[in-house]
Amino acid sequence: MDNATRSERSRNAALDAAFAIIARDGPGRLTLDAIARESGLSKGGVMHQFRTKEAVLKALLERQMAHFEQFSTPYRAKARAESENPELATEIATVREATNTPNSAALALLAAMVENPDLMAMPRASDEKTIAAIKAEAKDPDLAMLRWAAARGLLLGELFGMSPLAKAERERLFVRLLDDSQWRALEKPGSRGAKVGPSAAKAASPRKRA
Repeated sequence: MDNATRSERSRNAALDAAFAIIARDGPGRLTLDAIARESGLSKGGVMHQFRTKEAVLKALLERQMAHFEQFSTPYRAKARAESENPELATEIATVREATNTPNSAALALLAAMVENPDLMAMPRASDEKTIAAIKAEAKDPDLAMLRWAAARGLLLGELFGMSPLAKAERERLFVRLLDDSQWRALEKPGSRGAKVGPSAAKAASPRKRA
């Protein structure tokens, strides 16, 4: 086994161990020592890959984002041929996948948020691009955002153990969120890509009485 392969295996072992610790014990128990014990690597071996806990969390975020990108890329290609809103459909389907996947990306995101909120800049930037693409394709951007937010709400409720919904009921809701035909009657015609600038906002505001 060459050095590059050995290093990659050690890196993956450390990340797998970190994920297991977060899932089992919570992000507060994640330390380099704990990763070494969980993975069977020496602490020196762990530190050769990751100098700090923050570096581990960042790598977890990157790996999980890449994992769901592997799901979303082929889904998007299919959705472009089948859906009126392929970007929205791809995002909702990806959120559903995260909700139904044990040890999903949400665990790593939560750990990163607790440890260092600055790390959230990476997924936030990704979300900003996704939202822009969803709004650009939508006939009614506000309604598209409501569907997006509802999907995220289902994910967060499951993540924090606050959702009273059974899996089958949650799945029905995701199916409905994905079905464009369920939402056409609520769309506002002619609002595709509408933007409200300062002058438009001023004109729309109520005039003061003399």
